[in-house]
Amino acid sequence: MIDKFSELFDSPELRRKILFSLGAIAVFRIGAAIPIPGVNGEALSAIFNAQRGGILSFLNIFSGGALSRFSIFSMGVMPYINASIIMSLLQGAHVFPYLDRLHKEGELGRRKLNSLTRYLTLFLASFQSFGLTLMISKFPIPGNVPLVSDPSWGFYVVTVLTLTAGTIFVMWLGEQITEQGIGNGVSLLIFAGIVDQIPGAAINFIKLIQAEEIGLLMALAIAAMLLGIILSVVWVETAQRKIPVQYAKRVVGRKMYGGAQSYLPLKVDQSGVIAVIFAVSLLAVPMTVVQFAPTSPWAQKMAEFLNSGNWIYELFYAGLIVFFCYFYNSVSINPVDLAENMKKSGGFIPGYRPGEPTSKYIEWVLERITLGGALFVAAICVLPDVARRQVNIPFYFGGTALLIVVGVALDTMGQLEAQLIMRHYEGFLKKGRLRQRWFNVGT
Repeated sequence: MIDKFSELFDSPELRRKILFSLGAIAVFRIGAAIPIPGVNGEALSAIFNAQRGGILSFLNIFSGGALSRFSIFSMGVMPYINASIIMSLLQGAHVFPYLDRLHKEGELGRRKLNSLTRYLTLFLASFQSFGLTLMISKFPIPGNVPLVSDPSWGFYVVTVLTLTAGTIFVMWLGEQITEQGIGNGVSLLIFAGIVDQIPGAAINFIKLIQAEEIGLLMALAIAAMLLGIILSVVWVETAQRKIPVQYAKRVVGRKMYGGAQSYLPLKVDQSGVIAVIFAVSLLAVPMTVVQFAPTSPWAQKMAEFLNSGNWIYELFYAGLIVFFCYFYNSVSINPVDLAENMKKSGGFIPGYRPGEPTSKYIEWVLERITLGGALFVAAICVLPDVARRQVNIPFYFGGTALLIVVGVALDTMGQLEAQLIMRHYEGFLKKGRLRQRWFNVGT
């Protein structure tokens, strides 16, 4: 294992990518710790400590604890994720033909779509930052302790501009990690925010055991549950359904080609943590609307519903996860294209004719394994929260955070392994070229 880690830094290019990703994450964590002036941070932290669970806790986790500090990165990457969801839904629904044309134009069209997503992110960030500023300035607090010392127009303007600029910077930072670093930049930033809170949660857990607020058996049961969730997530995230593919034999000249058997791997959970991130982002939309009138009765009822974590909320959350699992698969995997490519290369699935019957079979398999993966992901995100409320665990324990941490870690490790394989492959080719040059010189 130590040798594998040392190999990561042997290649200058891979070392540069790893150091760039770590540096970008460090910049994000520093920005998440810089509070906006004029806000009572202690009172705000007390509110978040009192309201554990629900959408507020989700948003605080996704921002890496920046929301509870009301820092310059309080909104994190949520506006960017919401903009990506809107653009994906518009493309999938074929509402605007212009977006469909851009999607088919290759790299140039992809760049234009990314530019439109950034503009939409700017609009959503401005809208959400204004609502968040209003909520902070008018949030009712027991004891009449004001969250904002001077809620003037100057405070509103500076805060909205700061939050919007912070979101745009975080979006740019995530894109830079994706292009020049290792892994998906947005997922890694969310991963870093969650991991940053793990040591503090572990220390608080030990203190609760020492204070006998949690019994030894309960502590062992919680640890066993955490271990079981991690193992099950690793098992499902790496599970695949392998469809056998047979290639026909063909004679070219005096040689026979083909006849080999391969597999078409389909992951059980193709979307990974993307479906969970999309679901939480969509749940944040009603909270954004509530921020514009936090003292009104309907807003208070909506906020109570979103933060209470009742069974209607949990069912809606689970339904969103299942929906986005299927939606992601419909966008990322096209059974018709897979069948056509297989047909062009002379491959076929035993028992199914090439073309439309093959695409229908692939779609049939994909729908069924996606249902199992989606239900598993929904259960991992919902059941730990239900168990936490049933046994009255005195700290926040969510399966969503564990799923994101394990899923992003597995995805990043897979990309690192691919980089290592590519590096060794290039080294082998270089040696081959040197030998060829030597033989050419000798002749």
